[in-house]
Amino acid sequence: MTKNQILIYDTTLRDGTQGEQINFSAEEKLRIAQRLDEAHFHYIEGGWPGSNPKDLRFFEMAKGVRFKNSRLTAFGSTRKPHIKPSACPNLKALVKTDTPAVAIFGKSWDLHVHEILKIDLDENLRMISDSIRYLKDMGKEVLFDAEHFFDGYKHNQRYAIKVIKTASAAGADMIVLCDTNGGSMPHEIGSIVRKISSSIPLDATGIHTHNDCGLAAANAIAAVREGVKMVQGTINGYGERCGNADLILLIGNLQLKMGANCLPPESVRQLTNLSRFVSDVANIPPLNSRPFVGHSAFAHKGGVHVSAIAKNSAAYEHMPPELVGNHRRVLVSDLAGKSNVEYKARELGIDLAKNAALSKKIVHEVKIMEDRGFQFDAADGSLSLLIKKAIGQFVDPFTLECFSVVTSRTENNPCLSQATIKISVDGEEELTAAEGNGPVNALDHALRKALTKFYPQIKEMRLIDFKVRTLEGSEGTAAGVRVLLDSTDGKEVWSTVGVSENIIEASWQALVDSIEYKLSKDGISAKGLR
Repeated sequence: MTKNQILIYDTTLRDGTQGEQINFSAEEKLRIAQRLDEAHFHYIEGGWPGSNPKDLRFFEMAKGVRFKNSRLTAFGSTRKPHIKPSACPNLKALVKTDTPAVAIFGKSWDLHVHEILKIDLDENLRMISDSIRYLKDMGKEVLFDAEHFFDGYKHNQRYAIKVIKTASAAGADMIVLCDTNGGSMPHEIGSIVRKISSSIPLDATGIHTHNDCGLAAANAIAAVREGVKMVQGTINGYGERCGNADLILLIGNLQLKMGANCLPPESVRQLTNLSRFVSDVANIPPLNSRPFVGHSAFAHKGGVHVSAIAKNSAAYEHMPPELVGNHRRVLVSDLAGKSNVEYKARELGIDLAKNAALSKKIVHEVKIMEDRGFQFDAADGSLSLLIKKAIGQFVDPFTLECFSVVTSRTENNPCLSQATIKISVDGEEELTAAEGNGPVNALDHALRKALTKFYPQIKEMRLIDFKVRTLEGSEGTAAGVRVLLDSTDGKEVWSTVGVSENIIEASWQALVDSIEYKLSKDGISAKGLR
């Protein structure tokens, strides 16, 4: 291991699954493990085979997979009190996994020994020593998690140190210091790690932190600064209570800010994709504000900020977003200035810099519409159309003649909505109807059905999200409701917005923008016009 090497130990598949609403199948766990292996993570903790059938099945499936870069690790506890290691079902389950490494936890806080395990302190030490020696005899690399180490050290320093010395003497390859309750401060972590450096070698020591005070990453970094060589955590910080240390955040800080060698640069450039992949598998929406990889991590809204980054991105960005596979975004809202609009126009291939009057006109229109309740920083699709229409690059591809929506319900049948719509394209009319499980769904189906005759590419798109917000305001500015739609054609996702005192009308605005955006990006603004 090189001097600045920091080992990355992922416990998403075990500790991460203890988080609320996190539940991976064995197959999903294997997919994530393979993705972590591709990213060159050093250790992947797959689960606790002695605790549930799913983890047993995962390890059986994993036997058929060749991990090229990572050491698959099985997790468990020390032997049970007053029995031999060879008779302990938990230890035997660990051996049976055939993983090259195992991690076992033991108590380092005397409170847990006395009040939770209800055994004497010496028996706890014997449990730790016996278990490690047994697993080493079985040919395993052994990582010992000193559970509640920092709380234990603060309450009974002598015993906490005796625990880690016992584990080290028994042959543990790595001693992992755990802030299990997540209540320690960075200065406490740093001070304690510094003090124990005379008791165990820090180059064989790791850190495992929880986020109950919002300090998991800071605490892990404090330990690394004192010399520990392994950080444990989860992707996106998933975990019990407030979660674990976020490995995405840690890798970004350790490697890009502190010069540590965590992963190959090409793996660091995949951190954004990795974060979103695990979010998708977990079925948890990505956190936009997540540092380094969040959708908003490099998003700029204030006009002064945008004006500055157009000259030098370092003015308001702590690093190039491309280093972690992210990208810069400029938002347009009522806080926007001319620079925001011109930046967004450049993304569309439009140069507004030479037409200051038009830029100011668009900014003015945006501010007026945002005052009515529109939200363009969340609706790039609608904003793109607004700019293109303002400069004459987009002509409405159809005209609405009329539509009606009827919703009915009977005692035995759920609500069913039917929409009828008449549109015209270049003077040719089309009348059609469609059903849906709600008025907006029915209207969406009817509109796309009517337009498909003229624009077949509409078949590619579908609605993926629908959000409604009730707006409040004073007389004259009250908007009623705002509707935000997310749509996709399988290649791109875009958002559009509508505002009205009538939810159907607001939905119609957002639906029309969604379709027009699709046609616009495909280079079509009227029948046959490219």
